Amino acid sequence: MDTLPQSMKAVVIDKHGDSSVLRLETQHPLPVMNETDVLVKVDYAGVNFVDTYQRSGLYPVKLPLQVGREGAGTIVDIGSNVPPSYGLQVGNRVAVFTQGTTAEYVSAPAESVMVLPRSVSTEQGAAIMLQGLTAWTIVQDAHKVEQGQTILIQAAAGGTGGMLVQMCKHLGATVIGTVSTPKKAEIAKKHGCDHVILYKDNDVQEEVMRITSTKGCHAVLSGVGEATFAQDLACTRRKGTLVSYGNSSGAVSSFRVLDLSKKNVRLVRPTLANYITERDEFVLRSQQLLDLVGSGVVRPELGGEYRLGEVAQAQDDLTTQKTTGKLLINIQT
Repeated sequence: MDTLPQSMKAVVIDKHGDSSVLRLETQHPLPVMNETDVLVKVDYAGVNFVDTYQRSGLYPVKLPLQVGREGAGTIVDIGSNVPPSYGLQVGNRVAVFTQGTTAEYVSAPAESVMVLPRSVSTEQGAAIMLQGLTAWTIVQDAHKVEQGQTILIQAAAGGTGGMLVQMCKHLGATVIGTVSTPKKAEIAKKHGCDHVILYKDNDVQEEVMRITSTKGCHAVLSGVGEATFAQDLACTRRKGTLVSYGNSSGAVSSFRVLDLSKKNVRLVRPTLANYITERDEFVLRSQQLLDLVGSGVVRPELGGEYRLGEVAQAQDDLTTQKTTGKLLINIQT
């Protein structure tokens, strides 16, 4: 093992609030490893809406908090009780799903670490461990997408939305995507959308009913939350599934369970962690995802790269819809 520094750079929050509460510490203590952890030198960290939910207090977290939920880099140390069956070694390029990745080093539970194959770059590894796994578990576990289904994907040009489009097309579905601008419409089409709706110019429900001959969609996949929830439900067909997986516009607050009975709609509000709690679940879905990325079936679109001192700007750009694709923090620049 190479000699490690005494301290590191890391982005932390000490209180809840807007992006101004994000603070870059240049002399932050190195993580303390547990015997079942691996220590990873982080090259790239992903930027996600969950980071903003933790920062604002929507998702309760213990403060102070080292921010970031996914990343990729190189293993520099391994805990004494990491099972050999995990196949993790010092020097491995890995992707990690753990808290605190927006830092030069992170100590990650070994069960949430996957070795990256040569066919997947470090940047791609950092881009897929949260959004990619979220998307893949949505189309496998929240709603099993099958050949011949029609799926509505809200925010189809975004990081998660773009991968959902590609995955649904791979699984044989007809995909309707919503976007805010003509530029984003082109991106959604490139991902594979069969139909694209500009939601600022058109009534999404009317367009969906026109496209589906008034039947609606077998599933609606939406990370928007409050702003589109009523519309999402209206666009779901009889016996269909509404997967509400995010809160980019705010958490859903006005909903009656009885409303599901109008069309016997199944409502799912998943979190990624509950689909991959066990190591075998994590390995299964992660390996499937890495295979999809490595073969080019799923191509994470990198929408922007920021320095460690620009995390606040990255989060603001994400929440104000100024970007498309996946945003990354380049830790080592």
